[in-house]
Amino acid sequence: MGGRVLRVIVDQRERNQELIALLESNGLEVRLDTLPVGDYAISDRVCVERKTISDFESSMMSGRLFDQIDRLKRAYAFPILILEGEYEDFRLKSKVINGAIASLYIDHGINIMHSHGERNTAEMIAGLAKHESDGKPNEPSAKGSARSLSQADFQEHVVGNLPGVGPKLARALLERFGSIRAIADAGIEELMEVEKVGEKKAQAIHDTMNAGYGKED
Repeated sequence: MGGRVLRVIVDQRERNQELIALLESNGLEVRLDTLPVGDYAISDRVCVERKTISDFESSMMSGRLFDQIDRLKRAYAFPILILEGEYEDFRLKSKVINGAIASLYIDHGINIMHSHGERNTAEMIAGLAKHESDGKPNEPSAKGSARSLSQADFQEHVVGNLPGVGPKLARALLERFGSIRAIADAGIEELMEVEKVGEKKAQAIHDTMNAGYGKED
């Protein structure tokens, strides 16, 4: 048991040397590599995306948050988001933050762990590595154990990146119209027949699917 090695791959763009030192002080062997998704790969099943309060807000406002999470889910069976910092430090309204967190839980099936700071984050990652190793040397993977994407996965990804459309609404649109081409051909009123698609969102979907490439509003 004393010779057990616990490893973690840290994305080399994660330049927080203090956190890396804290991981090592918690008994982890750290290897730097370029991770296609996530920040800390613990095994071929488990990967952690770490976001500070400001990171979380920035990725929400830029629209990157749910895309990052969906890519993480495709690569690892057990993706985890560690949200680091105190909730009172959020600048956005609490109902906006709570809505995003609820969506991550319910719509995306993401486990969220709340950390009070870097030391707490390092302890959480070490705990995950110990649990995942189950008494054996763990073998973190930079690529995860992603299954091959089906045609439906790619279709959902394309539609899910339309303005105001996430994975859940993408599935609803594809189920209603049957194909990406049919969604592009649908009129505003037809798009509005899908639950959660109002006139403004329908217009945005229609305009994006039918606008000439490179044409500005």
